[in-house]
Amino acid sequence: MDTSLELIRAKIAELEAKIADLRIAEREIRALEKLPARKTRPAPGPKPKPKPEASNQAEARQTISSAIADVLGQQGALSAAEIAEHIRATGRDISNRTVSFSLQSLKKRGLAKSAKGKWTLRKARSRRTRS
Repeated sequence: MDTSLELIRAKIAELEAKIADLRIAEREIRALEKLPARKTRPAPGPKPKPKPEASNQAEARQTISSAIADVLGQQGALSAAEIAEHIRATGRDISNRTVSFSLQSLKKRGLAKSAKGKWTLRKARSRRTRS
C-alpha cells in the first residue's frame, strides 16, 4: 500500500507543478492585456515620381511619334532602323522596337505609311473652304 500512496503523492506533486506553471502564464497574459493598445497609422500613399530635369524643356516634351515625324519630314522615306539611328544621333536613347511600335501607331492614325520597307509621312489634306 505504501507504493500506491507514493504514486498518488508523486502525481499530486506533478499536477501542482503544472498548476503553478499555468498560474504564471495567466499572470503574464493579464499583464499583457493591461498594456495600452498600439496606435496604428494608415499606410503611406504612393510617392510622387520625380520629374526628369532637362536643360531644354521642348526636347523633354517631345514624344517619340513627334521625333519620328520630324525625322521623316527632314529626311524623307526611311526604314525603321534608319529612323532610330537619326533619333539616336540627337542624343535620345531609343530602340528599333520602340520606333517600330510608334510607326505602327502613326499608321493606324493615318499619319504615316509604309511602302517597300520605307516609311513616309502622309501628305496633309487641304480642306476646301465653303463660300
